[in-house]
Formats: sequence, structure tokens, C-alpha cells
Amino acid sequence: MFDTLKKSVAISAINYVPKNSIIGIGSGSTINFFIKELSTISSYIRGVVPSSSMSEDLLKQFNIPIVDLNTLTSLDIYIDSADQINHSLEMIKGGGGALTREKIIASVSKKFLCIVDKSKYVKKFDNFPIPVEVIPISLNSVSREVVKLGGIPKYRKNFITDNGNYVIDMYDLCTNNSIYLEKYINNIPGVVSVGLFCVRKADLVLVSYSNRIDKISL
Repeated sequence: MFDTLKKSVAISAINYVPKNSIIGIGSGSTINFFIKELSTISSYIRGVVPSSSMSEDLLKQFNIPIVDLNTLTSLDIYIDSADQINHSLEMIKGGGGALTREKIIASVSKKFLCIVDKSKYVKKFDNFPIPVEVIPISLNSVSREVVKLGGIPKYRKNFITDNGNYVIDMYDLCTNNSIYLEKYINNIPGVVSVGLFCVRKADLVLVSYSNRIDKISL
């Protein structure tokens, strides 16, 4: 069922791709559906900035032009999914480990469109783990800081990010003050990025249900 919902919201997102634009895209199963749909209008755009090697590989399979972000100053739109998105359009992202590049691309985009199925749209964050990308030497020191915050750190075994780093999944952290938490964790020495997208949150979210797609903005 959820694959059907992911595909339907991916198809709807095509309507938000500006003509003759270079867009940013995220990673994950919903974005894979989006890339397949994007291939049907690839002549309509100038190219795509991908957030992960997996997305880049799929773009290449469909012969969609890939653009280096360093050649640009901004993007018209960034389209990505989320592990969870709340009613304030804040997100937890990074289940696939691409959180740092996702956050970079989102930061230079004029609009952030988040596309999710109904299971990902929540009133407030529940106990979904918050990923943190860390440089290898800081794995234990960052984990100790997470414990001080009341969280339970779990090292993501046998996983290396596209940037050559490790990921710690943080469980049981209180997210009532999510913006403060994002900034605090980002300032821990050794942290590359945290999978809270609350400072740069989504501008618009499309949520797919079995019989409709809701469009939500603040």
C-alpha cells in the first residue's frame, strides 16, 4: 500500500518542478519514484543536484543531467521526503544516511517541498531515532554528549556515509524545543550534521492518502 502512496505523491510533485530549472533532490524510496517520474520530463529541466550517490546513480540510469552544486549560487526548489514531518513542517531526516548533503542543498534552495505518505505526517515527533553524522574519531565523545541530553545513542554498524563518516542514531531525546536541540547538537565537536530539519524546515508538504493528496503550508 505504501508504495502506491509514495508513487502517487511523487507524481504530484512533478507539477512543482519549474520549467528550465535546476532542482535539488533528496534520497530514499519516495524520491526514487520521483526520479522515475522526472525522467518523463527531463527535457523540461536543465539538471538536478542530488543529495546522495544512490540518487545520483538512479539519475544516471535515466540520463537526467547532474549538476555540481559548487557551480551554482541557489536552487529554485529542493524536493525530498522525510522520516517524519510534524504539523509545524519540521522534519526528522537521515534514515538513509544522506542528512548532511540534504541539509546543504536545502539551505541554498528558495523552496523546500517535502513529499510523504500519510504514515510520515505526525502531529509531533514520536520516538523515531534522530540520526547524527559524526567524524569517526568523535564517535564515543559525541555519544557521551547524547547521553547527557537524556538520549540513548546507537552506532549504525556497517554503514559509512558518502562523506566517509559514521552515523549515530539517537533514541529517546526530548524534541519539545526542536530548534534549540538542532543547534545544540550541531555545536558538539565532531558532529557534521544532525537529522533535525527545524531551522530550515519545509515550506510545503504534500501528503498522500488512499483517496487524496493534501497540500499543507504554514
